[in-house]
Amino acid sequence: MTEQGTTADYPDDELDLDLRWWAAANYLTVGQIYLRDNALLRRPLAHADVKPRLLGHWGTSPGLSALYAQLNRLIRRTGTPCLYVAGPGHGGPALVAATYLEGTYSEVYPQVSRDEEGVHRLFRQFSTPGGVPSHVSVQTPGSIHEGGELGYALVHAAGAAFDSPDLMVACVVGDGEAETGPLSGSWKIPAFLDARRDGAVLPVLHLNGYKINSPPVWGRSSDEEISGYLTSQGWAPVFVSGDDPRAVFRELEAAVRTSHDRIREIQAAARGGAEDVRPGWPAIVLRTPKGWTGPAQVDGVQVEGTFRAHQVPLSGVQTDGAHLALLEEWLRSYSPETLFTADGALVPELAALAPAGGLRMGATPYANGGLRRTPLDLPALERYAVDVPAPGATFAQTTHPLGELLRDVYARTTTEDGGGTFRLFCPDETASNRLQSVFEVTDRCLQTEVLPTDDHLSPHGRVMEVLSEHLCQGWLEGYLLSGRHGVFATYEAFAMVSASMVIQHVKWLQHAATLPWRAPVSSLTILLTSTCWRNDHNGFSHQGPGLLDTVIPLSPQVVRVWLPPDANTLLSVAEHCLKSTDHVNLLIADKQPHLQYLTLEQAHAHAAAGASVWDWAGTEDDGEAEPDVVLAAAGDVPTMETLAAAELLREWAPAMRVRVVNVIDLMALLPHDDHPHGFPEQRFDELFTRDTDVVFAFHGYPRAVHQLLHGRPDPARFHVRGFEEQGTTTTPFDMVVLNRMSRYHLVIEALRRSRRAPERGAELVRFCRAQLDRHHGYVREHLEDMPEVRDWTWGAGRG
Repeated sequence: MTEQGTTADYPDDELDLDLRWWAAANYLTVGQIYLRDNALLRRPLAHADVKPRLLGHWGTSPGLSALYAQLNRLIRRTGTPCLYVAGPGHGGPALVAATYLEGTYSEVYPQVSRDEEGVHRLFRQFSTPGGVPSHVSVQTPGSIHEGGELGYALVHAAGAAFDSPDLMVACVVGDGEAETGPLSGSWKIPAFLDARRDGAVLPVLHLNGYKINSPPVWGRSSDEEISGYLTSQGWAPVFVSGDDPRAVFRELEAAVRTSHDRIREIQAAARGGAEDVRPGWPAIVLRTPKGWTGPAQVDGVQVEGTFRAHQVPLSGVQTDGAHLALLEEWLRSYSPETLFTADGALVPELAALAPAGGLRMGATPYANGGLRRTPLDLPALERYAVDVPAPGATFAQTTHPLGELLRDVYARTTTEDGGGTFRLFCPDETASNRLQSVFEVTDRCLQTEVLPTDDHLSPHGRVMEVLSEHLCQGWLEGYLLSGRHGVFATYEAFAMVSASMVIQHVKWLQHAATLPWRAPVSSLTILLTSTCWRNDHNGFSHQGPGLLDTVIPLSPQVVRVWLPPDANTLLSVAEHCLKSTDHVNLLIADKQPHLQYLTLEQAHAHAAAGASVWDWAGTEDDGEAEPDVVLAAAGDVPTMETLAAAELLREWAPAMRVRVVNVIDLMALLPHDDHPHGFPEQRFDELFTRDTDVVFAFHGYPRAVHQLLHGRPDPARFHVRGFEEQGTTTTPFDMVVLNRMSRYHLVIEALRRSRRAPERGAELVRFCRAQLDRHHGYVREHLEDMPEVRDWTWGAGRG
């Protein structure tokens, strides 16, 4: 427990004002949950004043408001810009109330004015149709964190603190949230926070005894147990506890003040040249009753301090007179007549407690990152382009040129103090994913001892590697939402670990687009490499394209999915994604050497088109007759197998009219009315015709393409081959064989679907089946693929 601040530190008259502000916040919180009329209790409360549906969470709200009051006090005293991250997102009404009291809410939403009518609208809109949600969400000024899914408060806080040297992020961690895996991993922030160029995170572990029903583990842990854990992670915890408001406010004020002072000491020493590997960053553990200041008992059962205070402590107020009387008693206990003027405005002495302008936590530009964002200074792509003298004749590592581009983005965006506006986040796989060129200009970041055997490791490095998809993606989300740029690169199969985070971020951006006051932020760009088709060396556990299926059904205004077939198309798409705002870009490109097909100029045209007919690969003549079959591909390995199939058809059935289509923008397959990138019907028909059968080799699960094609003319003519959950530790070609997407499978399917049977069709089918049989024996005897497959390039066998 902290020593109580002295009266000189916190004079009684100032404490009284803060307690009254807290009462106003609690009053507005309760009113939002319960009332639709009689907002300031100008008359006795009636059943008709109560909402028909009671939604919201009271239990955590008083603690959130108490911290807000103390942070306001700190900001006024020091001028420190603060960002408030509310991990207990259920405390939405508390944060709405706080931003309303400081004036930000009415500036953002003028209809919710600072008078009695505004209070009425504030109450009526909460958790009602056409209103605002119950969580601390995108609609809440000052928020970068959606509280609907628990576990990500500290990672978002850290992401905002990176490269924000003046910022202090106060992050409330709920006792229930503290039990989640992502939050448990998040305590490792001190190992990655560089006091020289980053801001600070001040965690406030709020323990109020219960989750929805059961007690949290840490709520029943001793101070010594909690202190031991947090200390081991690099924190110096301070404990505040109690149920008497005056005493708790004094202790909390002292804890916030001394934590801030210690943070500034750490930063001043680091920025003065001192090297302190683990300084022991301050953290606060706050124990207060759940539902603090609410009804102590209801119907003879204890409520305050128990799980019964979690949501709506009084559930029968619409019909139960005793409950209604308790609600009125509860509301009047805050003395609203002393908090609001006759016209419903906050009394001047309480309004004066708000910090000035952009220092108000609801108005901070750190929570509206588009206001701070500047476009990336991207170099010209020509210096990174792969030379492609002929399509499909040379190999290159597709992601390596992208690593060179990101290296120079780092160099061009690094500031004199060692900070910057761009970071790469990757779970210990930057070099594995062939992006290691970034280490030519920066290192991996880790605030621990650096050994001679370490590779590109430094406390001041700005490549963020930690073996947690949750932390990498969450850090990037906080970094983007506070106004910067970045990329999250990971193995494809393990991107599913943080898939629900992608969903939540899409939802955030989807709703942000409807709020004119939310300035556009840099897009979340996720690079998936080490893909299912080329993780043959790791085996089945590393083979899974599931994130594709996760994002495809999400908001079409937000989601973009790119499947570049080679290095130059990856460069072109990456440039587009790094320039874009308010999107979630999913880029899928394998790291291994692949055939290269397009020059940079051709790649730009192909990416802009979304899909193209590769005339050089097909066998259509200049006539106007429709092709006999269309071979389509989306993805690097599917493209190679499709081209190999097209070459077999060219050699064995030269009279057969084969069209080859490559799809790079997957969402272009959707009808134009369903997605901004969706092809108009005419363009779709130009690519795929209206009635020709299409054999489609696809990177992911075949059902994804079928889902996208719903609504197109005769979608049953599309025959999709893709990943079928077949895999093991095997050869690259055996992977496509196991999933029936090999060149031989595609040829057999194309002959089956062709408008006309070519002269040697039956012979070609026998050849393909014989090759599949030969492959089966060859890989088991020689432990590698057949030479004609392993060494295949486009056109190598033709004179």
